[in-house]
Amino acid sequence: MANLKDLRTRITSVSSTMQITSAMKMVSAAKLKRAQDAIVQMRPYSQKLTLLMGNVSAVVDADENPFLVDRKKERVLIITFTANRGLCGAFNSSVIKRSRIAAENCVKQGMEVEFFAIGKKSRDLLAKTGKVTGSNIDVVNGVTFEGAEEVAQMAMDNYLSGKYDKVVLIYNQFRNAAVQILQEEQLLPIASTEMSETQSGDYIYEPDKSELLDELIPLSIKSQVFKALLDSQASEHGARMTSMHKATDNATNMRDDLKLKYNKARQAAITNEILEIVGGAEALNN
Repeated sequence: MANLKDLRTRITSVSSTMQITSAMKMVSAAKLKRAQDAIVQMRPYSQKLTLLMGNVSAVVDADENPFLVDRKKERVLIITFTANRGLCGAFNSSVIKRSRIAAENCVKQGMEVEFFAIGKKSRDLLAKTGKVTGSNIDVVNGVTFEGAEEVAQMAMDNYLSGKYDKVVLIYNQFRNAAVQILQEEQLLPIASTEMSETQSGDYIYEPDKSELLDELIPLSIKSQVFKALLDSQASEHGARMTSMHKATDNATNMRDDLKLKYNKARQAAITNEILEIVGGAEALNN
């Protein structure tokens, strides 16, 4: 059995760790509220705009806009969304794992793959592949539409130049604090959707079809990237809050177990001292 000094040291250490994880949990909970409100407000707009673009692309000619052209896919860009820090469970590792699998599937189909890393974790972990063509870690610190616009513009410019024939987003979609759903979405080219019988594909364009598409399609692409950033941000805070909650509970259980062992060891030491005193007194009497 460990001596009393070792047990006291371990209890102090675990208690300090528990205070840190509890504080991190509260910080993540405060950040999660703001991030959750942002994605909840953004998601309906983005989903409707993406659906509209899918419906429009199904009824217009591909040559109406270069982002609608579904050309032969030889080069693929995978944009990964992770955090700059760890201590958030499987939030980062799940994105990295999915990105590697997606890249392997593309290679099997004869495509060349490169990564663009959003977040320090994906940049560092995917650097081992030697396929990271660029990164942006600042956009994760404070998610803004301007930051999303920068990433989206990079993807659009490289797609228009012919450097990439397909652009894919891989990120965690926020469901709630305990659940994040891994998503793999095609950003470019814009994928058309099948029109149902109740949906009308007859659109009236005002002022002009090509002019409207030239404005609306880039906005849709930027909004999709912005939604992915907001989803990833909310998922990060939710995952970290859940992870720190579990860590705090584990530290509490460990501290309680150590205190129990400490009390037993202390009681045993006191009992031994009493027995020694009683034994010594009897020896003197004899």
